[in-house]
Amino acid sequence: MSKKTIAKRDPSTLPRHVAVVMDGNGRWAQRRFLPRSSGHKFGVDALKKIVRHCAEIGVKHLTVFAFSSENWARPAEEVQTLMDLFVKALQRESAELARQGVQLHVVGDLSAFSAEMRALIDQSEALTRQNDTLVLNVALNYGGRWDMTQAAQALFAAQEAPTQQALARHLALSHSPDPDLLIRTGGEHRISNFLLWQLAYTELYFSDILWPDFNAEAFDAALADFASRQRRFGGVPEAKSPAAA
Repeated sequence: MSKKTIAKRDPSTLPRHVAVVMDGNGRWAQRRFLPRSSGHKFGVDALKKIVRHCAEIGVKHLTVFAFSSENWARPAEEVQTLMDLFVKALQRESAELARQGVQLHVVGDLSAFSAEMRALIDQSEALTRQNDTLVLNVALNYGGRWDMTQAAQALFAAQEAPTQQALARHLALSHSPDPDLLIRTGGEHRISNFLLWQLAYTELYFSDILWPDFNAEAFDAALADFASRQRRFGGVPEAKSPAAA
């Protein structure tokens, strides 16, 4: 997308928060007779481009599903490849995120990760904490049911009354508004235990494009589809007056 096109975008139609299920890395690699690990490496490259694009066009929050709590069931070699990729991405990309004005949050049950990886996460979050161009939430070892369970446990420990507002304050994404738009790539039409609480009124967009091929143009197609929708949040459309008809 050209800078001229970016400048013409109507801010009122832009989702403040976009969530993405980055699906299709393994299938992308297999179709090219490559190991699944290659798909994940190209998937990292695709994410870097989408992060940059979001920062350019004014999306304020981007949440990506990088590794679910169910992904541990994948082959051990693939899981190890993903862990190595996460570590390398934190080592190599944190300074660039800081330069772009991106504030990084890694959300999920991080207790399952190595001490090295947890230390890198802490360092990257600290390095980018003051940035405000884009909030990037990376969901690692995350599941929507885990999120609601840990929030309920935090409520109980704090002896707070179990209201919706109180529970929301303890969710992993309490620092971000609920997503306006969820994009899932790879042709599947489900949310796979992702942000179960936060997606209550989110617009859903499904793309057949496999994640490594999902570029700025494909992202903009999702935004255009979002802009064409009327969000009612359980209400009804406003009726036009006879004079306006």
